[in-house]
Amino acid sequence: MTLRAANADFEAILRSDLPGDIFVDATPGYSEEPRGRWSGNVGILAKPRDVHEVSALVRHASEHGVPVVPYSGGTGLVGGQVMPDGPAPLLISTERLNAVRAIYPNENVLIAEAGVILADVQQAAMDADRLFPLSLAAEGTARIGGNLSTNAGGLGVLRYGNARDLCLGIEAVLPDGTILNGLSRLRKDNTGYDLRHLLIGAEGSLGLITAAALKLFAQPAAPCTGFLVVPDPAAALTLLNIARDHLGENISAFELIHRRGFEFLTHTLPEVRQPFQTPPEWSVLLDIGVHYGDAQDELSRLLELGMTRGIVTDGLIAQSQSQAQDFWHVRETIPEANRLIGSVSSHDISLPLGNLAAFITKADACVATLGPFRVNCFGHVGDGNLHYNVFPPPGKSRADFLQEREKIKRALHDLVDEFDGSVSAEHGIGRLKVDDLERYGDPAKLAAMRAIKSALDPKGIMNPGAVLRA
Repeated sequence: MTLRAANADFEAILRSDLPGDIFVDATPGYSEEPRGRWSGNVGILAKPRDVHEVSALVRHASEHGVPVVPYSGGTGLVGGQVMPDGPAPLLISTERLNAVRAIYPNENVLIAEAGVILADVQQAAMDADRLFPLSLAAEGTARIGGNLSTNAGGLGVLRYGNARDLCLGIEAVLPDGTILNGLSRLRKDNTGYDLRHLLIGAEGSLGLITAAALKLFAQPAAPCTGFLVVPDPAAALTLLNIARDHLGENISAFELIHRRGFEFLTHTLPEVRQPFQTPPEWSVLLDIGVHYGDAQDELSRLLELGMTRGIVTDGLIAQSQSQAQDFWHVRETIPEANRLIGSVSSHDISLPLGNLAAFITKADACVATLGPFRVNCFGHVGDGNLHYNVFPPPGKSRADFLQEREKIKRALHDLVDEFDGSVSAEHGIGRLKVDDLERYGDPAKLAAMRAIKSALDPKGIMNPGAVLRA
């Protein structure tokens, strides 16, 4: 079907059926993504206040063949929230769908609308003496609907799982405007296909999530944070195995950080308090939380054991909550330092843990053959997710190497594929990685995805060009 632009005539149709105050002028932020690599057109921007207004908007778009782009917090890094090609879309923002509808502390369940900011979900859980463990750098602006639509990962995946693992039920509007009433609080429900898992990670290409039932957890009684210096990534993985043997599921986060991250912070954000006077080549930032015993004692024993075995050379254990926050502030500002430096090519990848150290060694050698680049490799090594980012040499900017971006990306993604990894670990496909999905994806999986898209969205109105080629 040939799609039509969301123009003045279509807006008049919408206004005849919906309150006029949900239609607002689009500021530039709605047509751009954070890295400045993508910009798109916005025909009409609507900010509905409930699922019924979303349903009406999508129903009219379906009837008139107008593309719909769901917009959450705008923090996505793969261009899923902007549509640069084709007729100007109807942009549906979830900003006004911002209510925490209910909390069931005894069930460990919270029901939130899609536009609730992630940090506010965390706070609502905390107010009920519970934990919502999804945590990422953009949690102050990212919204839970977008987190689910991209199956966000973040810092707590090792213990709690991705966004997909934290969701019990979904309310959504399907491409014909039908409301899917799936806000189940059940842990077990084997009544046919689980449509929740089709919509989570679909990036708005199969429907628009309007609310979710989320899993909560008990607050760790005695959390503790440590910064441990390791000789190399292989030692970090050995330390992870030892930590799992001794601490089991009490490890909440296990982050690998390269010296380059500290150097970039020194250069761009010198006010950030760093833990080491001389940045180590490699270090691990980890969090543990125990309900019984003393987490600081447990972490001290792990440090001693690591040093005895020669896989830890130094370490710091937070002596207060304030110091723990300082440690995590370092990790959480590394992406901002990266942005200020300006990467030539950024890669959100995952590897089997057994292949991760060898991949880093081979990837560094590969990049060295391509030019005088700097690499900042860091990430959630506990779940195999690396952010392997390539930067220009000192004194140069990424603009000087734009022509090299595709070559670098192809070489590294080919290497990821060789090591049985994924070229998208937690950021999604969006529009940035459609070619990569086609190049590295399993043909049977791609055929099934296209069949599902065709069945649920036969007119192709939902976020056209995202995940699957329009």
